[in-house]
Amino acid sequence: MSEHGDRTCELCGRSGLALTRHHLIPRCRHRKPRTRRDHTRDAMKSSIALLCRPCHATVHAHLTEQQLAAEYSKVQALAAHPEIKRFVAWVRRQPVDRRIAVRTPNQRRDARRARRLRR
Repeated sequence: MSEHGDRTCELCGRSGLALTRHHLIPRCRHRKPRTRRDHTRDAMKSSIALLCRPCHATVHAHLTEQQLAAEYSKVQALAAHPEIKRFVAWVRRQPVDRRIAVRTPNQRRDARRARRLRR
């Protein structure tokens, strides 16, 4: 359990697992002129979502830092992304103690290709 206690993941809503801090506007983008123009300093520093590790990994597997800063700086926007939405719908049904491995889109494509070749 993290220092956040029994809070729930802001994407999947599961509780009872460790949460990580996800900067909705990535810290590596804070000094970029476009980011400074689009977001206030306070918004950049305080826009943080508490996510479980599988949800956090999925966000970073599907979106670049630039996309996160420009288009997905709100939890609602993240939840609306098609791949993240699909993952969240699936992970909500999983037990909290299940170990969940997150694959990037390319890894999933390669796994599908390998299964087809084995047939």
